[in-house]
This record gives sequence, structure tokens and C-alpha cells, in this order.
Amino acid sequence: MQFMGSRSKAEGAKVVLRGYPYDGTASYKPGSRFGPMEIRVHSEGIESYSPRFDVDIENIPFFDAGDMSLPFGAKERMLVEVEADADSILSKGAILFGIGGEHLISYPLIRAAYKRNPDLHVFQFDAHMDLREDYLGERFSHATVMRRVLDFLPEKQLHQFHIRSGTEEEWQLSHDMGLLKASLGPVLKDLAKTTPIYVTIDMDVLDPAAFPGTGTPEPGGLSFMELMVDLTQFKGRKIVAVDFMELAPNIDLSGISTISAVKLIREMIGVASG
Repeated sequence: MQFMGSRSKAEGAKVVLRGYPYDGTASYKPGSRFGPMEIRVHSEGIESYSPRFDVDIENIPFFDAGDMSLPFGAKERMLVEVEADADSILSKGAILFGIGGEHLISYPLIRAAYKRNPDLHVFQFDAHMDLREDYLGERFSHATVMRRVLDFLPEKQLHQFHIRSGTEEEWQLSHDMGLLKASLGPVLKDLAKTTPIYVTIDMDVLDPAAFPGTGTPEPGGLSFMELMVDLTQFKGRKIVAVDFMELAPNIDLSGISTISAVKLIREMIGVASG
């Protein structure tokens, strides 16, 4: 099964969806590895037309490349293979839409995008800092992913939004580096329209009342529409990749969280393709 509106062939695709079903470092509630599959199933539940952007994604050249087969339990090998997979998609000039899976998946995706775009700016929408140096002795984890990104990405090129959870050390690091921003508009205003942008969306940025289907819910988050107000500001920007992480559909049996992720993907296709 493919995401609604997907073309049957990859040739000429402007946007390529790719599933990365991995949650091998989940520390609370696992299940995000089921996200890509359930997103495709539920994509039949909403229209392909976005009234917000007056665009029907069936008229956009986008392709659902399916899920990558990942070596569950072999984390280091997974990271290498995901980066190579992402690079293959980006090498064709397509905008990569990565669907997780846990947030650690963003690390190899961002690395692939950064290697092709050294001036890449990463915009992180998240409930958590993800800036730990290690978690239980592991340097690569969903709780350390942005710290690992900072191993290669200049700190001035990472921007965090709507964070509301983290250790004291993480908050101090973010403050010292100037990572956490009060609002999106001023950051975008300072960037040229040609600046390459990567948007990483940990779905727990949404409030659990709106999006309970995530492994590490954190009260005090955004509504769906509040998140869309932010993301709409990327319209007309040079987006090279977007990812959608940490949907755990098994936690929310109502399917509301999954259908919210589906609609977000549809809307972001409209944002990225404009």
C-alpha cells in the first residue's frame, strides 16, 4: 500500500516519501516502528486536496518509496544504511519526506542532507531537547539525537521550537548555544530564501490531548492548528527534507494520532512543493 496520491513510478518525483520503521532505542513506550505502515493505511481516510494551500497532492509529482528494511537490533548498521538510502533519494534532486520510526532516525537523514548542503539549517519541532551526551551510556539514542547532530552541524544552524522537557544540563547547553527560539518568523526572516532547510518534526511537539499516540508524551504542547501556523511559514522556502517522527499508533487505538500525522504530511507536501 502507498500513501494516497502517490505516483506509480519514482521517475521525475519532486517529493519522495520513505518509511524508516525503527524504534530500537525507545526508552518508555515502543511502537513507532509501526508508524509508516499505519500512516499509509489511514491515508485513505482523508482527501488528497488541501484547502489551506489550494493544492491536490495527486497533481504533485510525489512518490511513496515504501519502507526501508532495517536490521532491527543492529543500531550502527542501521544508521549507515539509512544515511546511504537518504543520500540516494537526495541525489536525484527530490525532497525527502522521512517517516519514522523514532527520532534517532533523523540523525542519518540530516547527515545525508548536510553533506550535500553544508549551509543547511535544521528546524526542530519537539517536546524534548534531545541534547544529552549519552543516555544510559549510549551516545546514539532518541534522547541524544540532536546532540549527535551538533557533532557535525554548526550550532548556529540548529533552531529548536516548543521544547518543554529536558535535563538541567540540556537546558543550559541550549541556552549557551542559543538553540531554543521564541518564534519561527524572526529566524526565517534572517535567512535568504535560497537557504537549504531541513524540518524535523517529533510528533510529541503536539499536546497529548491532541496527539496521545507517541512514546514519550509531554503535557503543555501545541494544538494541530498551532503547529500548522508555524509550518505554513516555510512556504516558498528551499526545503530539502522533512521528517515526521515518533508516531506510535499502537498507543492510540482510536487512530486520531495517526490520521493527524497523515494530514500533517499532506499539508507539508503542499508547503514543500510550492
